[in-house]
Amino acid sequence: MYQKIIVVGNLGGDPTMQYFSDGTAMTNFSMATNRKWTDRQTGEIQEETTWFRVTVRGRQAEAANTYLSKGRQVMVEGRLRPDPTSGGPRLWTRQDGTVAASFELTASEVKFLGGSGESGPTAQNDSEIPF
Repeated sequence: MYQKIIVVGNLGGDPTMQYFSDGTAMTNFSMATNRKWTDRQTGEIQEETTWFRVTVRGRQAEAANTYLSKGRQVMVEGRLRPDPTSGGPRLWTRQDGTVAASFELTASEVKFLGGSGESGPTAQNDSEIPF
């Protein structure tokens, strides 16, 4: 069996990194993807945001922690990790009482795309960062 997902979005906050006892780095960050469309019935513009919680390990984790920050555009390739209790996305209740969900993603590759809110590489070095 094989599973692969590619997600392009913006970081929702600065990444956090920790090291395991064997010295392996692990970085976590959240990212959001946005979709806009016009509702055919009402003609109003609709918007949908989907959140992903990303975990990346090893050298890529160190690079992600060093070079990524809130708002930065990134492409993540990896696999989905279902919530162990529900088998689906992780669910929680927001402060306003509404239910929210995020998808857990284990990254196999992270590519830095643009700067904060930009849609393309900000410098030639972005594509040359070693993983």
